[in-house]
Amino acid sequence: MPNCNKISATKFLRVALLLPTLMPGKPVGAQATSVAPPPRQSYRIHQRATIDDRVKAFARTLDLNQAQQAEVKTILQQRQQETLRIRMDSSISGATRIERFRALQDQTVERIRAVLNDDQKKKYNPLAVREIKPAPDQKSVEDWLKETTPKSPPSKQ
Repeated sequence: MPNCNKISATKFLRVALLLPTLMPGKPVGAQATSVAPPPRQSYRIHQRATIDDRVKAFARTLDLNQAQQAEVKTILQQRQQETLRIRMDSSISGATRIERFRALQDQTVERIRAVLNDDQKKKYNPLAVREIKPAPDQKSVEDWLKETTPKSPPSKQ
């Protein structure tokens, strides 16, 4: 039976070593050492700018007066409502949706420009990005949509 004593002693030792990790509370030796836990990793959560944030940015960049700020806020609120309406409309295709978003963006820019004075208009050109020519091998959103939209089979008549 000496073999049984070895097994029992080995099992006892394993349980004794695991016991502190299974028991709630501070781990053994935690009272003696003051090791700080590792710092928690903080994650940045990207929050979309609110309409008020965007109006403040316009006001800073373009030096808008209070009346202009109120008008820009109204324009941005209307754009937000129209954007939601376009997104929720399941009857339109992807290409049509993109066209409507672009048209809405153009209309919004023109409405904001109508609120600005001549000096402010010189500073405000959000559509300048469209004037940059893409690289020769760079595909547009429209190209991507054409390639990824399933082709309907020919109708049988």
